[in-house]
Amino acid sequence: MTTTRRSNFVAGLRTTILMAALGGLLVLIGAAIGGLKGASAFLVIALLMNFVAYWFSDKIALASAGAKPISEQEAPQLYQMVRDLTTRADLPMPRLYLIPSDQPNAFATGRNPKHAAVAVTSGITPTWRCSCWRRSRRP
Repeated sequence: MTTTRRSNFVAGLRTTILMAALGGLLVLIGAAIGGLKGASAFLVIALLMNFVAYWFSDKIALASAGAKPISEQEAPQLYQMVRDLTTRADLPMPRLYLIPSDQPNAFATGRNPKHAAVAVTSGITPTWRCSCWRRSRRP
């Protein structure tokens, strides 16, 4: 198993344990509040929360940031930077979004590389002119 695969496996395992622990905590709270019926109701809530978190967390994060899809014609430098990075990392090209904010920031979200998205703020766009984002290329 390669280092990246091992890291991804460990990260996924940690996330699963955390979500199960939080779900178990909800069930315990439900049991303390309403006995068996309360525990059952909170189990359903925990399962629903985990389902929504897994399938829709990227959409929730993008919507909460006010991110809008951006085309390659609107941001060719951004697309080129991300394309270079994804090619070197052997990953598929993510969907790209722009957040209307002057604060320079960016984040990536998605449940796996096939469903990935990268969001950048409009405040980070002036830094695209420099090559400081690039790491030294491998020979």
